[in-house]
Amino acid sequence: MSDRAGAGADFRTTSGHVRGRRSADGLVAVLGIPYAAPPFGPDRFRPPRPAARRGGVRDCRSFGPIAPQSAALPGSPVWQPGDEEILSVNVWVRERPDGGPLPVLFWIHGGAYTFGSSAQPDFDGAALARAGVVVVSCNYRVGFEGFGHVPGFPDNRGLLDQVAALRWVRENIAAFGGDPGNVTVAGHSAGAGSVACLTAMERARGLFRRAIAHSAPHAFFTVEAAAALTSRIAAEAGVVPTGDGLLSASPQLLVAASDKVAGQCSANPVVAVQAYDPVVFQPVVDGDVLPVDPLRALAAGASRDVDLLVCHTLEEYRFLYEIGSVRAITSERELEDFADALRLPARLVAGYRALMPGASLLDLYLALFGDAQFGEYGSRLAEHHARAGGRAHLSRFARRRVTPGGAARPWHTADIPFAFGNLDADGAAFLIGGTPDEQDRALSRRMLRAWADFAACGDPGWPPVTADTTTVKFWAVPGDYVADDATSDVRALWRDIPFGPSER
Repeated sequence: MSDRAGAGADFRTTSGHVRGRRSADGLVAVLGIPYAAPPFGPDRFRPPRPAARRGGVRDCRSFGPIAPQSAALPGSPVWQPGDEEILSVNVWVRERPDGGPLPVLFWIHGGAYTFGSSAQPDFDGAALARAGVVVVSCNYRVGFEGFGHVPGFPDNRGLLDQVAALRWVRENIAAFGGDPGNVTVAGHSAGAGSVACLTAMERARGLFRRAIAHSAPHAFFTVEAAAALTSRIAAEAGVVPTGDGLLSASPQLLVAASDKVAGQCSANPVVAVQAYDPVVFQPVVDGDVLPVDPLRALAAGASRDVDLLVCHTLEEYRFLYEIGSVRAITSERELEDFADALRLPARLVAGYRALMPGASLLDLYLALFGDAQFGEYGSRLAEHHARAGGRAHLSRFARRRVTPGGAARPWHTADIPFAFGNLDADGAAFLIGGTPDEQDRALSRRMLRAWADFAACGDPGWPPVTADTTTVKFWAVPGDYVADDATSDVRALWRDIPFGPSER
């Protein structure tokens, strides 16, 4: 690292020298570093290849291009047709007088496996870097480019990109002051689902020591379901659903076709859950890249040497409903149809009704949906890992705020600005219900410290789950608390209800 205070900071990587930007307090951000070659042209739909070596010094003071998608997120770049150098990482690190290696936190963004990027303002790694970790985030292929099933090509290309980025970390992070032997992979939503997949993948073995999964979705396709979705997308794009046919369709054409198929899912789903949440792309349990679904892999002890920290929010689907991505229901019959579609037994619905006296039909539906797709699944990830001999910690985000327009609930994504220390980031006010107060800032400091401590030594500050106990940390204001799930009436309702990949 160069020592020119207030100027750029130079680093040597395996593909050449890069230059980042330095803040007045000595924090360095190096953005948009290619970790793999552009996945287009002859490399389209293929596993990522190493980035080409470059001469000179590459300017890395701004984020790189993002993967093909139609989303335009607040404060984030949009994808432009023709952008190709989309596989890049970003690094934040503070200068350390003793020069010793720092733990590394590797962040994977969410976005329903369809949109998003590492450039989103609430993912800025500065606050975490100041807390003593080297923060790395990555862009990877999303949507059809990353997760569409293409005959003759590997499934789960987005996951293969993440593995390539982790290999880049192993080979390069020491140059930035990070410890390649102490890497924590972390993510939210689809990013947390990716984290869970990485724990089950042989290709990722040995690339990280710890894992953080916030709001990991129970969302995996069989090969048959993924192929059926490809057939629909190809038809909308006007091509045949073969490797050559799909290669003939431009990325923008497949983005548009995928969006059209998503819009048709509520009336004509490929898998039942899409009638209520039309997510078109999910990891595929293909027996190769992803050999089994992560829950089964953890239960079998596949990653018992990896420390695991799991979190979910208490009202995951309320947020997704508020932004219009989830179908509403208005009758008891529709609630029954929903339970049938997700294969939830009638006793479960009756149990929720008993535990939520006076709740509206909408509240009952969203509570069931949130626990089916996030809450119960996340709790089982931690429990299965612990019972197989791994170390796991479990937490839930419970912070609420009453606002003039209603309430800011503990909903999907609300926990992330707190954990990153980015309560004032563009877009955070909507998630947290306005301007943060001092109690919010204190909660953020506690969550950020837990992440940093877990990345450093595997202990976030509360007891782990064991084979016999499920201790849960609840993040809340004015103060946090700890409880044992043995006393949870909601968890008792889920006992013996199986989870598996979505089938046709």
